[in-house]
Amino acid sequence: MDTIYHYASVSIALDELNENGFNYDFNQHEDEILKTPSNYEIKHIYRYEGNSNPDDEAIVYGIQSKSGKKGVYVAGFAANSINETGQTLLDIDIKSRKNRL
Repeated sequence: MDTIYHYASVSIALDELNENGFNYDFNQHEDEILKTPSNYEIKHIYRYEGNSNPDDEAIVYGIQSKSGKKGVYVAGFAANSINETGQTLLDIDIKSRKNRL
């Protein structure tokens, strides 16, 4: 992972990532990540915390495949909202951090 950005909202983060070529929607194609997680790298990550409601918490991932496809995945951050793809992305992030140490 190269950079962590801080945006005022999830929509602003998505707009900025889209302007930087991250325009593929991995939420609609999460099976691609699940099939071959080693083919993906998290380039950007942003955690958004809602001011009053825990349901507003989210993580925005800027993801790039080894083939160059760039896209985003938005996941809820509450403990009960992490699905299989969200857990896979957390594992990819943790693995990449260990490789840099």
